Amino acid sequence: MGDEPAESLAWVLAVWLPLVGVIVIGASGLPGLFLRRDSAAGERVSATLHVLGAAAALAGAIVSVVAGGAASLNVAWGLPIGSFRVEVDGLSAAFLVPLILVPALGSVFGVRYWSQREHPRSGRKLRAFYGVLAASLILLTIARDGVLFLLSWEGMALSAYFLVTTDDRDPEARAAGWVYFVATHVGTLALFAFFAVLYEATGSLGLDALPAGSATLGVTTTLFLLGLVGFGLKAGIMPLHVWLPGAHAAAPSHVSAVLSGVVLKTGIYGLARMTSMLPDPPVFWGGLVLTLGVISGVAGVVFAIAQHDLKRLLAYHSIENVGIIVMGLGLAMLGRSMGRPDWIALGLGGAILHVWNHSFFKSLLFFSAGSVIHQIHTREIDRMGGLARTMPITAVMFLCGAVAICGLPPLNGFVSELLVYLGLLRTLGPADGSSAAGAAFAAPALALIGALAAACFVKVFGAVFLGSPREARAHTAHESPRAMLIPMAILAAVCIGVGLLPSVAAPLLDGASRAWTSGWGGTARSLQEVAPLWWVSGMSAGVWIGAAACVYALRRRVRPREIARVGTWDCGYAAPSARMQYSASSLAQLLVGIFGWIVHPREHGPHVRGLFPRPGKYHSHVHDVVLDEWILPAMRWIAGQTMRMRVLQTGRIQVYILYILGALVALILSIVPVLDLLGRLVTQ
Repeated sequence: MGDEPAESLAWVLAVWLPLVGVIVIGASGLPGLFLRRDSAAGERVSATLHVLGAAAALAGAIVSVVAGGAASLNVAWGLPIGSFRVEVDGLSAAFLVPLILVPALGSVFGVRYWSQREHPRSGRKLRAFYGVLAASLILLTIARDGVLFLLSWEGMALSAYFLVTTDDRDPEARAAGWVYFVATHVGTLALFAFFAVLYEATGSLGLDALPAGSATLGVTTTLFLLGLVGFGLKAGIMPLHVWLPGAHAAAPSHVSAVLSGVVLKTGIYGLARMTSMLPDPPVFWGGLVLTLGVISGVAGVVFAIAQHDLKRLLAYHSIENVGIIVMGLGLAMLGRSMGRPDWIALGLGGAILHVWNHSFFKSLLFFSAGSVIHQIHTREIDRMGGLARTMPITAVMFLCGAVAICGLPPLNGFVSELLVYLGLLRTLGPADGSSAAGAAFAAPALALIGALAAACFVKVFGAVFLGSPREARAHTAHESPRAMLIPMAILAAVCIGVGLLPSVAAPLLDGASRAWTSGWGGTARSLQEVAPLWWVSGMSAGVWIGAAACVYALRRRVRPREIARVGTWDCGYAAPSARMQYSASSLAQLLVGIFGWIVHPREHGPHVRGLFPRPGKYHSHVHDVVLDEWILPAMRWIAGQTMRMRVLQTGRIQVYILYILGALVALILSIVPVLDLLGRLVTQ
């Protein structure tokens, strides 16, 4: 920015307001540590401080977008390398919006969902690490130094681990936390290698675009693959998703919303930032990313259909939507490689807008699921039912999120998926060549994802909210308190607003595209030039008007008549029960059978024998194929092989000294040119 007073003030606000937000949010959980375990004051102070810090950080991001350009701050520190360097540009500002808003709403939701009085043992710990997680998310998004980025990344990873294991007495939570801990640090090791190679190649740890020709193709490809593994593990790209379903299911619901809606997006941000840095990307980079997006999207929604646990189902839908985002990013990378700014505008614009949309509607779904779980104390879908009568507001909120996640108009999910569709279909143009036309295979995959998502949420909404209650607790459930409903209503309003007025987000998306292509020689195009956002707004408004007219006409027609309430058709049974309803398993059985080659379902049916068989049960289960069939068996084999080395542990110190001597001799032989010396002695 320049030196004019107005620009100077904007520079100060754009940089310092997010830093103030980081400090306030990071410390929001500390006051509660000095209060009694069952005191409600700590949770209220924590939520208040979190909301105030989020308001400051969000204001800084808005100032950066309005002012344009990039505001930065670089301060030396005592570490031998790097510096405290932060910068808010168009790309980081676009990601800051959901990273700030969703955790703030989650802090309000958690006041009643995970209250101190109901959870005196873990409530203070949860709020302390919740603040650290949210602060780390903001700091790593604006960090421009590798050391600061890794410090923020590790703060996010460790605080998320303690949040996943909030209920550390639960074996499931401990197991999910352990898998997450191992997976996230495998990704961190890949990022350490990424920055080591970057420093070796450039002599700098700055997250800046490398000049063209500054590194060989081998070096940039190594950086790309290391970043893809490190950031892909955090984003949950298949097959690097192994930590995600268990962690999302085991964590408290508002933490699950942050993990799914926000933490995954740091992996996407890392991929976007990394690909913006590397010059001269070859076509196969974009093709690989696009292919991984298709695999994640299709496999994620197929695994979601087969789930019986409500939160695990939503977790697999996060993998599906990450796949859609990665497809958009892959399309943008292809556009950069082939000099097509319209692909960049549609691909990257659709990807970042879907980052927003997924953050909002998936958080809404997790909040709604948390509202249900808070009342009936189970995550099993087949133990729910009929909750729309006793929890009507939660049912409407869940339905809003379900329509959005299925990519149906007039809500926000439709807009971002439409942008990716348009970009993929443009690769079929006659001037694009066969290498670009091959990218269009992702368009039917995206259509398949949408159809399967709609089928899945028909199953979920029908089994959870419609029909008759299957359990006693479902009979006695009641609506959640306002502290839980208000964050859900805000997210639903955002989903409706983005669906109606997507052009409002266009300037921010254009700023992100300009920042992403800053090291590219081409000219970035505006999203408004290549996408009919005004047409989307008109269509969404028409859908809302049509729906309102239908409801009005139906109410006028039905109101004069007396409505009689009768039981559901009982198929001739004398005493039907709620257990005779269609279950979530039965609704999904056909699709699970079709995609059985992906999900590998396990069925346990009753054995009917004789004229008077005993009562039997049917149970089906779908495990995570990558974790349970690939990784864990490999780990067991490695453990079995290493157990054979226990024979070396004799317990005798003389043997251990001999081992040391042998290692020392081997080290000397590796350093001293012994063979060369022997050759000289022989020749003499």
